[in-house]
Amino acid sequence: MKTADIEYRDGALTCRGFLAYDETKTGRRPGVLVVHEAFGLGKHAMDRAKMLAELGYVAFAADMFGNRMQVAGLPKAIEIITDLLGNPPKLLARAGAALEVLRQRPEVDAARLGGIGFCFGGSTVLQLARTGADLKGVVSFHGGLSTKAPPRREASKQGSSAVPGPTIR
Repeated sequence: MKTADIEYRDGALTCRGFLAYDETKTGRRPGVLVVHEAFGLGKHAMDRAKMLAELGYVAFAADMFGNRMQVAGLPKAIEIITDLLGNPPKLLARAGAALEVLRQRPEVDAARLGGIGFCFGGSTVLQLARTGADLKGVVSFHGGLSTKAPPRREASKQGSSAVPGPTIR
């Protein structure tokens, strides 16, 4: 399995995500954006990216806080995620920058992208879906359902619902 730290930017902020894929496979494969929980990009999200790579996906774990910052205490985590979730354009720009890294990878079939997230990350991938990001599907693991941003009219016409969608394999 090939893994690598990938540096990218969201405006002036430097982010350091984590890429995982099976380098023995050829051709373009589906990509999955993995968004971490409230304490920053750490072992849990990177392990999920590796698990997805073992299943044949190209997985990119986003760094939503920048500089691969990890937070030790809940009060600081709440402060950071409240700022991001309370500012949808900022949240979506940060997540969009990571999604673009995944989309541009030569191993990735950009027409077959999905996202998963945990807690804060689950809320983040739901926000991406609500705004019409080019994703075939998202999975939120105990993410919040509330939003400060209404869905884009184009996204709501696509029929967002709880009905299972197509597989991205």
